[in-house]
Amino acid sequence: MAWELLFTSDIGLMSLVVIVGVLVIGAGMGKLYSSKMDEELRSKGKS
Repeated sequence: MAWELLFTSDIGLMSLVVIVGVLVIGAGMGKLYSSKMDEELRSKGKS
């Protein structure tokens, strides 16, 4: 029943969009922070 409500009702679809958006933003921020940490480690290793 919960899955049916999530995929068929207006509120459920909006909730699904928010959940997916949060996951995408979180993955993007994790990738950004990871690359910044790698960049900082490389710059400290060179000097």
